[in-house]
Amino acid sequence: MAFIRCMVQAYKHYGRDPTTALAKAQITPSELNNPQAKVSALQMEWMSEAAMRELDDEALGWFERRLPWGSYGMLLRASLNAPNLGVALRRWCRHHGLLTDSVTLSLSERDGVATLCVSEVRSLGGFREFAVVSLLRNALGVACWLSDSRIPLHHTTLAFAPPQHVNSYRVLFDGPTEFNAHQHSLSFDAGYLALPVRRDEVALRGMLQRALLLTVRPYRRDRLLVDSVRQALRDTPALGRNAEALAAHLNLSTRTLHRQLKEEGASLQTLKDGVRREQATHALQRTQKAIKHIAAEVGFQNEKSFMRAFKAWMGQTPQAYRQGLSS
Repeated sequence: MAFIRCMVQAYKHYGRDPTTALAKAQITPSELNNPQAKVSALQMEWMSEAAMRELDDEALGWFERRLPWGSYGMLLRASLNAPNLGVALRRWCRHHGLLTDSVTLSLSERDGVATLCVSEVRSLGGFREFAVVSLLRNALGVACWLSDSRIPLHHTTLAFAPPQHVNSYRVLFDGPTEFNAHQHSLSFDAGYLALPVRRDEVALRGMLQRALLLTVRPYRRDRLLVDSVRQALRDTPALGRNAEALAAHLNLSTRTLHRQLKEEGASLQTLKDGVRREQATHALQRTQKAIKHIAAEVGFQNEKSFMRAFKAWMGQTPQAYRQGLSS
């Protein structure tokens, strides 16, 4: 309800009456003034759309100037033909600066983690929390829609103190949320940035009929198969010997397994090699197990094939690698 009250404040900012919008969202005056009251996602969608249309401002008073109805649709259209999600999000951040200079959006990547930041250039005043949360949720929703994938968050940071309705943040952002941080940001697995953009103009026109769903509801589908394959291979190395068994473990057909991995820019053999290399080097570093035992543990049928593969990965035999660690 705190965000509904911010929309009412936007009406006051523009000298307009919010009564009609509140009625459309089925929010009574007593609910509006109740600090414990909550609204459903559908009520949030109804109120947001009514306010954005009536005020002709998709930013709802946050910025120095209005963002006329359709601004974010135009922004999304500019990212639609990107080859992958990373390029699309960078375009989104860059082009957002053409809409307003009150905030800047940026995307960075480090150590396998992607971070999307919102930086305040001008004070957002009483709209600060609503604006920042909406911008982050909107960017995440756009990313999920473009890639047709539910993107789980590693971490959310917000540079303001926890509000009275802090418990609602467990619904707004999955994963841990840190308040009083040095920046506003979302972080997630950078592997999603390599996913292709799966939408076209026809899909965009359909989505824009209820575009606010991207902000008010979590996206359901998860397409990042790479992580699931890696984890399955780590937990059960024997699955690496047989693509059919691995596919069945993941409730996929073998054909679908290979096709989806290809769409994510990976191959089963590359993933198997990566997991086996990771596990083999760890065992050589941390244990004194015999080479043949390590070979079996990481999924090789015999010591000879393991030694051949290890030399291809590391440029030396397992024995030489282990000796080098102690020298």
